[in-house]
Amino acid sequence: MLTIGTLAKKTGTKVQTIRYYEQIGLMPEPGRSAGGQRRYGEAELDRLAFVRHARQLGFPLEAIRELLQLSDEPDRPCHEADEIARRQLKQVEQRMARLEALRTELKRMVKECGGGNTARCRVLEILRDHSECLTEHEKIGS
Repeated sequence: MLTIGTLAKKTGTKVQTIRYYEQIGLMPEPGRSAGGQRRYGEAELDRLAFVRHARQLGFPLEAIRELLQLSDEPDRPCHEADEIARRQLKQVEQRMARLEALRTELKRMVKECGGGNTARCRVLEILRDHSECLTEHEKIGS
């Protein structure tokens, strides 16, 4: 049996986060020692590692809840899990498109900056002019 501190270290998760996951139902209520200390087994370690990995991949908590429910029912078809992963992939691709537009804009700003003083700073000028930036964001659906 593991203490919450040991579980936290093994999974790279903060103790407060583990408690939060318990409060919102992603992690089950742990067993307790005679002294009231939380105790965790391999099943909880595996579940927390699953949650942690899903969070690293950017899945929102509600999607993780759905994935855990699917994981808890091994005879269900996996198309639902696939659909959740596809939704996440779409979100990642949209964020990447927005980041690429930001990168392009920042490169343009830096390229057009000729140095000198701030009175003629091209970076500051561009930041004051929102018209071109808004056009780029509208192109990617923001």
